[in-house]
Amino acid sequence: MTASLPVMAVHQVVVDVMLKPEILDPAGQAVLNALPSLGLPAAQGLRIGKHVELALVAEDADTALEQATKMAEVLLVNPVIEDFTVRLLP
Repeated sequence: MTASLPVMAVHQVVVDVMLKPEILDPAGQAVLNALPSLGLPAAQGLRIGKHVELALVAEDADTALEQATKMAEVLLVNPVIEDFTVRLLP
């Protein structure tokens, strides 16, 4: 008998990165301040972050999420000033 190889699939994963709440967001503040001058409704708050979409080959969704989390921790996020979330796209 031969061992069967694991079935690999492509999983769409999103990593959203935001500055920690205590970190000032100058880009977000600039956009927030510009809204009324552009004739748009004022907002109570506005912060700008990064949205990263990954297509990862993995045995299952949990493994893909683990891979994306490692990528975020090593490369995509500055843990001193940023937080992140990882999720699967439907």
